[in-house]
Amino acid sequence: MSDRELPGAPGLARPTRILLTLAAAGGACWTVWAGRSILGPLVLAAALIIIALPARRPLDRRGAPSWVGTLAVVAIAWGILVVLAALVLLALGQFGLILSDYAGQLEKSAESFESFFQSLGFNSLSMDAVAGAIQPSALLTTAFNAGTQLLGLGTAVFFVFAYAMFLGMDAVRWQNPPADLAEASSRRLQAFQHFTAGTNRYFLVNSIFGLIVAVIDGLALWALGVPGPFVWAVLAFVTNYIPNIGFVLGVVPPVVLAVAVGGWGLGLLVLAIYCLVNVTLQVLIQPRFVGETVRLSVTLTFVSVVVWTTLLGAVGSLLAVPLTLFARFLIIGGDPGARFAQWITGDDGPEDPPAGGTPA
Repeated sequence: MSDRELPGAPGLARPTRILLTLAAAGGACWTVWAGRSILGPLVLAAALIIIALPARRPLDRRGAPSWVGTLAVVAIAWGILVVLAALVLLALGQFGLILSDYAGQLEKSAESFESFFQSLGFNSLSMDAVAGAIQPSALLTTAFNAGTQLLGLGTAVFFVFAYAMFLGMDAVRWQNPPADLAEASSRRLQAFQHFTAGTNRYFLVNSIFGLIVAVIDGLALWALGVPGPFVWAVLAFVTNYIPNIGFVLGVVPPVVLAVAVGGWGLGLLVLAIYCLVNVTLQVLIQPRFVGETVRLSVTLTFVSVVVWTTLLGAVGSLLAVPLTLFARFLIIGGDPGARFAQWITGDDGPEDPPAGGTPA
């Protein structure tokens, strides 16, 4: 009989354990927030390596040297980073031009919004804040700050490249653990494999649907004559990685600009198109492909966006789901006694039994 089955077994009381757990979680969150300038690039590099890792499998099957597979993974990760950085820089440049060209219309639109909401009985001070938030200078500052964070906090881009290279070199070891470790920690290793495979599928599905949404939204805005369709297409693609609130972040700027250049009719038409496209693809279709892989509850997904954005900034908002999956793996992954914790976080089905070996 184990100690926890004995009535008089020594140990901490349950409330004490809960308080210590909460204190440890708070300390961990503070550590992540304090080291976000270092952890942000590391997290981004790890995500890029997980995305690129399947590229080495066909090379390994064909008997290519290990360094060839590593080089392919690192090159793909670097290529994705360069393309994303170029898209963000180009979009920010065009966004600045749009603001300078349509500054007058945007200011009038801000006044129109303020008058409309005041007529509904909203507080004038609150409406002044809302109107100020869509002023050209405020929009440019917000876009620049977000773009800077997405690019790795400026000089930290170097660390993203370096981390990606080193993680790519170590990835081959993680895919082939020693036989004794695989037997002794089969559940833990299987949980890690579930995490990497699920994260890779999550990025793949989100990228495909994000690209589809971006193309449709961009073409619709171009056909309607809304300025900067490329900028808003890039924004729609990027915000597709932000669960729950990504749609709102992606639709507000083009709707505001549409109201400024074409009136409320054009703005409402843009909003209707965005709602139709995004709800159909992201709410009705996309979850069918990614839901069984992620296995996170809706509440936990939303809370994860808030928490990781607070801790890591824009990088945390884009990688909120993979970071939450990784945290769940670290805390309860492979633990046969953590079934309740798995269930309450959204994992409704037990993990598959380990392939070979005995449970750890």
